[in-house]
Amino acid sequence: MAHLPSEVYLTNTFMHSGNVSPSTPKLQLQLSIPIPARDPTYYISDGNTVLLVESTLFKVHRSILKNDKSTFDSMFSLDSDLRSNSDASSSSVTVGPEGESDDNPIRLQGDTADEFRALLWALYATPPDFERAVSPKSNNLLQLFNLARITHKYEFHAIERWTLDTLTKRYTSSDPPSSIDDPHEPSLVQLTELASLCEKRALLDAATKRWKRVIASGKDIALAIGVAERHNMRALLGLAYYTMMLQGREQWDADMLLTRAQRIRLLSGHYALGRLGERIPNEPPSLAHSPRCAGGAQVRCNQSWAALWRSLLEMGRQVLPLQYADVVGKVMMAESVVKALVDGNIPTQGMLDGMPWCKDNALAAAAGKVKELQETLADYFTDVV
Repeated sequence: MAHLPSEVYLTNTFMHSGNVSPSTPKLQLQLSIPIPARDPTYYISDGNTVLLVESTLFKVHRSILKNDKSTFDSMFSLDSDLRSNSDASSSSVTVGPEGESDDNPIRLQGDTADEFRALLWALYATPPDFERAVSPKSNNLLQLFNLARITHKYEFHAIERWTLDTLTKRYTSSDPPSSIDDPHEPSLVQLTELASLCEKRALLDAATKRWKRVIASGKDIALAIGVAERHNMRALLGLAYYTMMLQGREQWDADMLLTRAQRIRLLSGHYALGRLGERIPNEPPSLAHSPRCAGGAQVRCNQSWAALWRSLLEMGRQVLPLQYADVVGKVMMAESVVKALVDGNIPTQGMLDGMPWCKDNALAAAAGKVKELQETLADYFTDVV
């Protein structure tokens, strides 16, 4: 018996068994092979090249696809050489050349019909079409996203640059797209991956700002961790891990998107930051001294700053309901108190008397420590507990 797919064999065995009764349900094999359909816009009657993308047939002008020395240019050149060699070695052709009919189209793998349709829009667009596309009121962000992806793949460099610049302006404008769940827009994950793929720093920064707002709302933190790890986005990775850490072990265990390795990193971060929180009151950030603060005055200034820093960190641990490992919260609290003291918003009670010329520098030192912690948070979440 010829070898059959398991579904066909089961169907035949089941239906021809002597134990089958009229009421026995029959296993049916359903084949779902989509029939290619012509695109309503870009199946152009006088086109000379047929391409199949997913289940959609496009008929376009080969010359338009060769613009900007794209990948199609070299593809078609290679195809022409192969045809010449084939004609020289064979006088009979059983199948028409690839791309010259619906029966034998050029098949593009890994693309979507929407992406290819976006490419053809750009290749056939007129100047007014491009002007409308850059308008903030245009509901075309998904089209631009598809266009950026496919022009990057096929090396339409000029169109890719225009598309990425347009997307960046839209996402960094004073009135950027407000929703990340709009079906007419790429998702935040897609936007981040596009910016990383195309190495568009400004667009990646815009995506990072959106991720920070999402994390601040307490949503999709595990998703943010995964994206930040894939694309080595250190600042975002540290913030996402830190926020998830503060939510507690029960939340880590309940979030199905977190991997075992990520949970280990959370434990490692909790331990490392907790130990840092114990040391940091005795490790005041370095203080830059005023030119007026010299000799013995610097010694007194350093002593006064160390005492103030220690008292603020100890006060934060005793007074505020901050978690054991919330080092950033404790240092930010210390910075806010130093600022209030320097600005005269709260009584100094002699705490700044030992640093009469370096008060502003003390505030800069506290702010610098906050920034340093925020920028290095990812370093605490390692695979070693």
